[in-house]
Amino acid sequence: MIYKLALKFRHALFDKGWRKQHDSEVPTICIGNVTVGGTGKTPHTEMILRFLDQDGDWASRNIAVLSRGYKRRSKGFQQVDMTSTAAFSGDEPLQIKKKFPGVTVAVDKDRVEGCDFLCHPDKLQTSKKGDRCYNKNFPPADLIILDDAFQHRSLKATVNIVLVDFNRPLSEDKLLPYGSLRDLPSRVRSADIIIVTKCPKYLSDQERAMSIESLKLGKDAPKVFFTTMEYCKPTGIFQQMDTRYIYSQRLILFSGIAQDTPLRNYLSDSYHIVKHLSFADHHTYSKADIKSIENAADKWPTAAVATTEKDAQRILDYPRMPRDLKTKMFQVPIRAVFFSEEEQKEFETTLLGLMK
Repeated sequence: MIYKLALKFRHALFDKGWRKQHDSEVPTICIGNVTVGGTGKTPHTEMILRFLDQDGDWASRNIAVLSRGYKRRSKGFQQVDMTSTAAFSGDEPLQIKKKFPGVTVAVDKDRVEGCDFLCHPDKLQTSKKGDRCYNKNFPPADLIILDDAFQHRSLKATVNIVLVDFNRPLSEDKLLPYGSLRDLPSRVRSADIIIVTKCPKYLSDQERAMSIESLKLGKDAPKVFFTTMEYCKPTGIFQQMDTRYIYSQRLILFSGIAQDTPLRNYLSDSYHIVKHLSFADHHTYSKADIKSIENAADKWPTAAVATTEKDAQRILDYPRMPRDLKTKMFQVPIRAVFFSEEEQKEFETTLLGLMK
């Protein structure tokens, strides 16, 4: 009850104009949610980046991604580059940078100031944060994608995209600490676009209708889209990877993500999972953790070792990975996809229209 009242009071301050909201000088797309973890923000950020990279108006423009950089050890504003580590930047920003090298990726807890620096790199040169920034060379942004900034009301995004997990209806959830809601469920009405994520591969019209009904949107509802997660071809994490292990019948799985059941179910279709080591989301792998994985690999010497793309960024931080594990270890990338080309086109048209 106290948490709910605090949320209502905080939102009222912004809604009534008692606390200031700042506009960015360039269009901003906020990708967020109202729950803790597991709605697929990173795959959807990547989905939008792929679209913008192919769009005639935006393909040649300077696009930036701004994230908090959860669990990073660095402070203040930092640019993520191809040589960064997950400990420095956070696992998700590093993953995005490696997939989209031409995109400026930065981390800053202060989204307002972070956007200002991305629009005006010269300001970073003369600021106190600039003294701690290791790489200050990047072009001024023409568009900024804000990762997980829906609760940052001090920054007024051009487009707010809210993600809702199909498997966790908001109407059946509760506020923290009794549930996974970190914000009022009614806040989804403030979105410009809602995407119901992690839908089953085959989604009926009835399931779509029930999902929309559970959002309790009322009049002037934002447009609702539906996506599912598509697992991609496994790839090695280390150069020493022996690709023959990908075709092994046995698998050792380790994961440190919010929800690893879908990944396990997917891999179970192709492998006999002999061991699954499950860790907390954004887990930093210790010597003892690596030893547990190594012990499992010794017990099942013909088994491959698999993890998620996000975990792979953190695994690369480990300084003394056993060579035998390097030959067996691969990552399983995922993509957020729409159910049809028509739905994808409608989403893209809607997004571009809101950005004008």
